Amino acid sequence: MAKTKEIKTIGVLTSGGDSPGMNAAIRAVVRKALANGMTVKGIKKGYQGLINEEFMDMDRHSVSEIIGLGGTILGTARCEEFKTPEGVQKGAEICRKHGIDGIVVIGGDGSYRGAQKLSHEGINTIGLPGTIDLDISCTDYTIGFDTAINTAMEAIDKVRDTSSSHERCSIIEVMGRNAGFIALWCGVANGAEDILLPEKYDYNEQTLINHIIENRKNGKKHHIIINAEGIGHSTSMARRIEAATGVETRATILGYMQRGGSPTCKDRYYASIMGAMAADLLKEGKTNRVVAQKNGEFVDFDIDEALAMSKSIPDYEYELSKIL
Repeated sequence: MAKTKEIKTIGVLTSGGDSPGMNAAIRAVVRKALANGMTVKGIKKGYQGLINEEFMDMDRHSVSEIIGLGGTILGTARCEEFKTPEGVQKGAEICRKHGIDGIVVIGGDGSYRGAQKLSHEGINTIGLPGTIDLDISCTDYTIGFDTAINTAMEAIDKVRDTSSSHERCSIIEVMGRNAGFIALWCGVANGAEDILLPEKYDYNEQTLINHIIENRKNGKKHHIIINAEGIGHSTSMARRIEAATGVETRATILGYMQRGGSPTCKDRYYASIMGAMAADLLKEGKTNRVVAQKNGEFVDFDIDEALAMSKSIPDYEYELSKIL
């Protein structure tokens, strides 16, 4: 039986879109790795920083007082070069040059694919689910989702106040790429009259128009439509609805505010547990794994298996949102 490679030095990077709680994960990776007797290097600006050799030595002091900060102290960037075999090989060679035996990658599915390729080049890799979109199939929770939905919920409450005062229809667009989880959660939590999800929407605006007219006849003074980013076109949709109903209609696109801000307790706590688990997995010599939260427990999956999984909006929750 082959002897497990001893991991002495690890790197940690954040990749793709930033999300609240990434700093909590970084902090946990660093402190648990140090407790495990390993040395830690922070890699700035994601895979781009790896290729550019932008490293910083990290100790306990490096991650002091960052747990409550939004964004990522390491920075993040997209890296087209790392999508090529040559870019991955270069990254692996740079890891070996600097004595980095393993890397913790905090990001979404695209970041996992990079970690998967690095693992195939002999660098032990562990992925952590860092995205506000909740669109990573192997996990029930992703770092940043809880903060994002709370940020969006509070903003939507404020828009509703104005919408009610002016007796308007408001279309509020939330983030989530091609996934409707943020829209669904906020739609239910904010009591929206309509929720448009990429996974479910049939693009029949007449249904929306009829609903607005019916509600107005029944004395409803305002109408809130939560529109997912994957559908988009909220401004043009508002113009069409106003023309068809005669009801003043405004679009509000919440945008990147949902990716920022101080993380909630849940995001700080879950990210801390996941970060610590990643450091432990590397200490055990594991590679090509992702940490997940599934059915109330923290577990890990093979990256290949994780990327092959699928995830959908639960039918019961969607049907319930229409009743509520």
